[in-house]
Amino acid sequence: MNIASEPISTLIFFITVLSSFYALYIKPTIINKFALDPYSIAKGKKISTILFSGFLHSNLAHLIFNMFSFYFFAFPLEKIIGSRNFFILYFSTLIISNIPTIIKEKNNYYYRAIGASGAISGVIFSFIIFEPTMGILIFPIPFPLPAFIFGILYLTWSYFASKQNQDMINHDAHFWGAISGILITIILEPSSINYFLRNL
Repeated sequence: MNIASEPISTLIFFITVLSSFYALYIKPTIINKFALDPYSIAKGKKISTILFSGFLHSNLAHLIFNMFSFYFFAFPLEKIIGSRNFFILYFSTLIISNIPTIIKEKNNYYYRAIGASGAISGVIFSFIIFEPTMGILIFPIPFPLPAFIFGILYLTWSYFASKQNQDMINHDAHFWGAISGILITIILEPSSINYFLRNL
């Protein structure tokens, strides 16, 4: 973590951690206020929750898992694609990954979701394009998994978790974040396709 070489990821990391801790342990009422609210968004209200919901988390385990993933993928990715492109990638995938959920749940008055899942999924799959075989250590697995295997496991877990979504986590956003992350990376860095094929 180096604020000089990775300013955007450093800023996102600390804002997300601090705002999540504040919401979880000091003022829990802001969770419902800023949670993604498709019903209200469909009626032209609470549009800002599309963005702000990405800086809150439903519990400590949710925060740790997302920040663990962010730490290992976001900081090196910003070095690879540059701060400007990283900023575009992160916030584009955060917003785009929420759109299918807004459409799906627009008539569900009770649906709420928080977390940076879509953006982090976009970061992970963007990084995989550049470093598909880099080893990632995941407890309790005693050996490093290639980054692309980690990505597949990440999406598999998200798929099954989405079937029983009772935890305020937008699991569908993982999938759409991954797809949008890949597409935006290719738009920002067209040569990344050849890079991926050479390094796979």
